Amino acid sequence: MPQAVVPRLDRLAFGGDYNPEQWPEEVHEEDVRLMVEAGVSMVTVGVFSWALLEPQEGRYETAWLRRVMDRLHGAGIRVDLATPSASPPPWFSAAHPESLPMTREGVRLGVGAREHYCASSPDYRRAAQALASHLAGELGDHPALALWHIGNEFGAQVGRCWCPVSERAFRVWLQARYGDLDALNRAWGTAFWSQRYGEWEEITAPRVAPMPVNPSQQLDFLRFASDEHLACFTGERDAVRAHGTGVPITTNFMATTCANLDYWRWAPEVDVVTNDHYLTAEDERPHLGLAMSADVTRGLAGGGPWLLLEHSTSAVNWQPRNVAKRPGEMRRNALAHVARGSEGAMYFQWRASRAGAEKFHSAMVPHAGTDSALWRDVVALGADLGRLAEVRGSVVQDEVAMVWDWPSRWALELEFRPTVDLGFEERAAATYEALHDLHRTVAVVPVDAELERLARYPVLVLPQAYLVPDGAAAVLAAYVEQGGHLVVPFFSGIVDATDTVPDGPYPGQLREVLGLDVEEWHPLRAGQRVALSGDDGGADGPVGDVWSERVRPRGAQVLRTFADGPDAGHPAVTRHSRGAGTAWYVATRLPVAGLRDLLAEVLDAAGLPASGLARDLEVVRRRGEDADYVFALNHSGVPAALGATGTDLLTGREHAGAVEVPAGGAVVVREACRA
Repeated sequence: MPQAVVPRLDRLAFGGDYNPEQWPEEVHEEDVRLMVEAGVSMVTVGVFSWALLEPQEGRYETAWLRRVMDRLHGAGIRVDLATPSASPPPWFSAAHPESLPMTREGVRLGVGAREHYCASSPDYRRAAQALASHLAGELGDHPALALWHIGNEFGAQVGRCWCPVSERAFRVWLQARYGDLDALNRAWGTAFWSQRYGEWEEITAPRVAPMPVNPSQQLDFLRFASDEHLACFTGERDAVRAHGTGVPITTNFMATTCANLDYWRWAPEVDVVTNDHYLTAEDERPHLGLAMSADVTRGLAGGGPWLLLEHSTSAVNWQPRNVAKRPGEMRRNALAHVARGSEGAMYFQWRASRAGAEKFHSAMVPHAGTDSALWRDVVALGADLGRLAEVRGSVVQDEVAMVWDWPSRWALELEFRPTVDLGFEERAAATYEALHDLHRTVAVVPVDAELERLARYPVLVLPQAYLVPDGAAAVLAAYVEQGGHLVVPFFSGIVDATDTVPDGPYPGQLREVLGLDVEEWHPLRAGQRVALSGDDGGADGPVGDVWSERVRPRGAQVLRTFADGPDAGHPAVTRHSRGAGTAWYVATRLPVAGLRDLLAEVLDAAGLPASGLARDLEVVRRRGEDADYVFALNHSGVPAALGATGTDLLTGREHAGAVEVPAGGAVVVREACRA
């Protein structure tokens, strides 16, 4: 059974980014008093404090931070101590202007915001690591310290830099990846457009060019950029570890919102997987994006517990329309993260700023102060999380798996693809929504996951898998042969890891497991739709858009055909039995309702029938050593019912089989462990 992710906490983490430097000293005492009132157990400090911690190069001032940590420790509040490398101070950028990042168009970015650094800059890395080492030496033994937090949201604002420093680092990275230019030329297909390289120095960063730059080169540059940010993290991490503090080290991911980093490569490098998540406030059902982000994060944690390090009490300040959360929404959001594996709920930030770019971002202590509904909700949530301390270390019981892959997304969304209407994020969100509506808790896995990991789940869904690396197709075939149900959409398995099309018809390495090949794609015009045959063969089935293609079965059974469009009469949905399992294929883009119907059929075939729960009742089970914890969150305006027997940890009420979850409410039932 996994242990709690922050061993020095004896309860769930509850608190937020604390920036006392924005306030006079007399406010600090009030802050701590209010934290105790709210049940705060941990706060993050130092995230954007570089200018105060090192006001001049090599002159460090940490006494003020020690006083802050002493005050927090006196109140029993733990500290997540951040290294402030996300925002170099003005003196650094003035002394090292070459450390400022450059756009693809060759424009240097300026200061006055944050994340204004090139991840390949040796001056930046040296200064960030020196400060991290100094902090660990000065404060690493502080009794309040519970977690190290390296940097902040790596790659979120500046995912890539095209400056000369990055270009030189890219060549070094390529030499390590390919060894020699012959291998690189083969991988990049440089025989096309007379691109063959004879010297390493001829290779440039893929800046703006007259036509789209070689997609294999662009894909490698994306990999390189992710690895450069990772090197920044590991450099600071190792500088801290050298002091032997014994405290776990993390950095905050943005699992579904930062497309610049391959988090599957990052996850093994942190001691604790953490995540930042902010609702897309204008979404009709924003809790779906929350649930997907939490499940992706849990996947990065190998299915074990993780920690939500940032979200918002109410509105953010950076969306086109910053919609405030409605009554009960903040509580449901926090409990939903905990339901899906988080060991707490942390916020940006503790006290709303009075100045700066984020002064209109919500906080635990709003501008309205403590005589506000928001503050009262914060205090009530702190009490709720205090009652849930025993869930720490328990594990979410997921039922089906969904693939999430950053390199495939990068490659899919480069130029000169068959249609601009196909994107990874949209397909992932639609697939996840369909599974969520079917009340199946989703395990998120990489496309190249080991068979042992995949075999835990009777159903595996690929929302979109344009790129399938070598070896992954064989594992997917073995998964099916051993009894799994694999669901594959159109335009999957098209290229290998170098963005090269394998020999033979589409879909490349997936042909055999799917029992078909594809003769030609027929992307649809804007707004065009195609009807599919119904269960009786008539034209009363689902409707697709964006895509149609000419499928030729090679052993696959045809379930539905195109009723109209360029491929009328040809297969649209197929099923192929292979070994003990089945592979399903969909040759058009189905909306959520169509995906839901198809996945319901797949789930039923896999022995996972319909749940009978209300559509917007979210139910997740966490398993501990001695009990199960059933989280039920009602996102609708009417009461909803489920079956559970045990004690509601939030109210102390006993339930014997039937539980009513109030409209907009939540219950967490402790049940006896199921076999």
